[in-house]
Amino acid sequence: MRGTYLASGMTLSELSTRLKFAKSKLSELLRGVGLYPRWEIVYLLAAELEMPNWPLYCLWKQAAFEARKSTDWIESSTERTPILTTAPTTPPLEHRAFRELVENNYALFAQAFLDDDQRDVALSDTFDILWLSWNDALASHDTRRFAWNVLRATVMSRTPHRDGRPELSRAAFDTVALQSLTEPADHIDQVAESLELFTAMSRLPAHQLDVMVLRRLCGFLPDAVSALLGTSLATVRSDERHATRFLESVLCPPHPTEGNTP
Repeated sequence: MRGTYLASGMTLSELSTRLKFAKSKLSELLRGVGLYPRWEIVYLLAAELEMPNWPLYCLWKQAAFEARKSTDWIESSTERTPILTTAPTTPPLEHRAFRELVENNYALFAQAFLDDDQRDVALSDTFDILWLSWNDALASHDTRRFAWNVLRATVMSRTPHRDGRPELSRAAFDTVALQSLTEPADHIDQVAESLELFTAMSRLPAHQLDVMVLRRLCGFLPDAVSALLGTSLATVRSDERHATRFLESVLCPPHPTEGNTP
């Protein structure tokens, strides 16, 4: 919403006059500070900025629950707007086609970091945000890359972090290697090995981590990773090569005397 406001060229004074709402409150809302806003003001501001209100409402409602607002508060915040009494509009056809194309693959990526409920919320939020910024996505250098950045930011905002790095440990319990084992002792060894790998993976730069998750945890071929990320095949292969070398250096460091001659 802030991005749309800045692109509109309007001033806070103009918005305040049109909405009959204090500039200070509008400033707080657009900066994401202060008390959680009631839907009425978000709705009125969205109308002035010509933003589709249905995806915005979905995001507002989800965030309201996360801000521990009650159902009664949410309902009272919306009773004076038409959002709940009219059928929701549908996103553009191109958006719907894009979602159908990538949603399952996005879910696999999100599943490496989040539980099922958080994964579903992250996906819903991703496509609502894309709906709100669809014109920007189409105008970008690559719509796929724009959309991936939205997905990644949304997933990472919900992913537990340790020392500033995303935790991948939950993925250790859903690997193909682990599922193929039958002996309890083998399970323990594989879990320990997987946890060590995922801890090392969390130290990778963002673009290398994305490639490794898609290649090693989701099982995508390089061509599919390239198409999903909106990057060249050469970049995907380069990222995977550098990431693999880093992981090998961490997990299989050379012996202290290796390479030395007497």
